Formats: sequence, C-alpha cells, structure tokens
Amino acid sequence: MPEGPSVRKFHHLVSPFVGQEVVKTGGSSKKLNPASFQSLWLQDTQVHGKKLFLRFDPDEEFGSLGNISLPESLEKGERKEEASDQKQASGPSSQKISHSSSQSLELVAPRGDHGLERLCGDTPAEGAERWLQVSFGLFGSIWVNEFSRAKKANKRGDWRDPIPRLVLYFGGGGFLAFYNCQMSWSSSPVVRPTSDILSEKFDRGQALEALGQEQPVCYTLLDQRYFSGLGNIIKNEALYRAGIHPLSLGSLLSPQHLEALVDHAVEFSADWLQGKFQGKQQHTQIYQKEQCPGGHRVMKEAFGPPGGFQRLTWWCPQCQPRLPPDGQAVQLS
Repeated sequence: MPEGPSVRKFHHLVSPFVGQEVVKTGGSSKKLNPASFQSLWLQDTQVHGKKLFLRFDPDEEFGSLGNISLPESLEKGERKEEASDQKQASGPSSQKISHSSSQSLELVAPRGDHGLERLCGDTPAEGAERWLQVSFGLFGSIWVNEFSRAKKANKRGDWRDPIPRLVLYFGGGGFLAFYNCQMSWSSSPVVRPTSDILSEKFDRGQALEALGQEQPVCYTLLDQRYFSGLGNIIKNEALYRAGIHPLSLGSLLSPQHLEALVDHAVEFSADWLQGKFQGKQQHTQIYQKEQCPGGHRVMKEAFGPPGGFQRLTWWCPQCQPRLPPDGQAVQLS
C-alpha cells in the first residue's frame, strides 16, 4: 500500500478542493454509497501516516470556492510517480495483479496498526461532522481532473481501465477520482502526530523505546503506533543503511545503532516525499535488489510476528550481519 510520503502527496492534491461543494458523484463503491456525498461541502483535510481524512458538511462555511488549479509540474509528477510506484510495488518477480482483481481489493488493516479508533457506519450521521477515512490498497491512488488508464493488458489480455471507487465532482469544475481504497465514515480523525514519521512532532524518544524491545526490529518498524506511515520500502531501506540485520533484537542493539536506525527511517521518508513533489522516482539501495551497492548478493525472505502478517524483507548478509551469539550489544564503528 502507499506509504507515508505517497499519502502526504495525496493530501496535497486534495487540499485545493477544500471549500467546494460536491455537485455530482460516481464510483463503484458498494460499502459506501457515492450518492451520499451529493451536496456536501469538503471543509477540511488531514493526513496521518498511511491514512487520509476528509471532512464533509452539509453547510457551506467558507463562502467561496477553493482554487483547484494545480501546477503543471505537480500534475505531471503525480502521473510519473504513480507509474513508478506501481512498477516498484509489483516488483520483477512478484505476481502481477489484473485490473479486475485490483478493483475489488478491500484493504485489511495490517496487524501493526494497533489502537486505531473504531469507525462509525457507512453513512454520515445527521447533524454531525463527517470525517471520511481513506485507506489505500496496494495500487491505491487519487487522480485530479483525469482518470487512470490501463498501462498494460490483464491476464485475459483485456485492456480495461481501472474503475474508481469514488468520483467527486465539485462546483469549481474539477473532480477527484479515488482508486483501490477502503472508505469509512468517522466522527473524528485519528491523528497522532507524535507517531507520524513525517510530522514535526514525531516523538523520537517514544520510537527509540519501542525499538529497544526484545523482538526483531523489522517487526517494530512496521508498528503504526510508533512509526505511522512507515511501510515495507522504508523498513528495508532504513535497516540496510543503518547496517542492521532485520531479525536483530532491539534489546541487543546499542543506543547508537537504534538512533541511526531512526535517523535513516526519517531521512529516507523525507527525501522520498521531496522527490514526489519534484516528480522523481525514489532511489532504493536494497528493496527488491539482487545485489547491494557493495556488490554482495542480497537475501530475501518473509518476516513477521508469529501469527501476524509476513512481509518480504531484503537484506545483505555482509553489510547487515547477525548479532554475535553472546548477545552483547553491537557498537557502531
């Protein structure tokens, strides 16, 4: 699914529509009726980790339409980034997903997403603020003023364009198309800036304490309670750049190693976000690679907590050695 930098980009694309009324709707969503958005006003947008929150209200509060024009470079960058994201997410050896199957994909919250607020029903409550939580699937995306087109044929050889889950047409003349996502109404957004790796309020101390637990650090990095927005790509890259084996127990790592791991996770995420706004593809050193930058053979295996979701992990045995058997904390050289 899209990681924090991608969802921040989606938030930026949606924000110009704040203050506009929904005048027409469409989409294939069965769980949430697209017609329920008719005549609602988009009043606010927030982002937290991998979640996007949109507030709708039946009354106009701002009195003027938002400006929906986007810089040409941003729109081109979005199209370029989605193409690269799909290629990167599918990988050279992973199973290809047809458009017909991806259209019906419903995102199931990962086991690392602990403590999320229970959502309300599938329709907004009368008289209440309407917050729509959007969770994106593997190829989830938002398109502005245009629709996604098929880039290749599916397994049956059909060139079928992806079908958007939701399309919102606004009074200003523009529209938003949401693809491969799960949407639910909520009474309020679930926003905890201290755990968001791209927030200025990110709590490093809390993150370091979580990493120091007696469990593999590759599990902890995907725990959205402490690293909201951090996904499998960021996990692999941060571990490689910090020189840490994925299965290293956090309790056996030195404070310096843990600090370096957090630094690389935050730095890689910020660089990825900046690249998205510039229309650049993020360069990875270990994710889905056969060799690391040092020329060593890369290993690949699925790791995850017992009974939990297993995520493919790439690492270099030479650059990321296992901890010594005596269990002594490793010091950075």
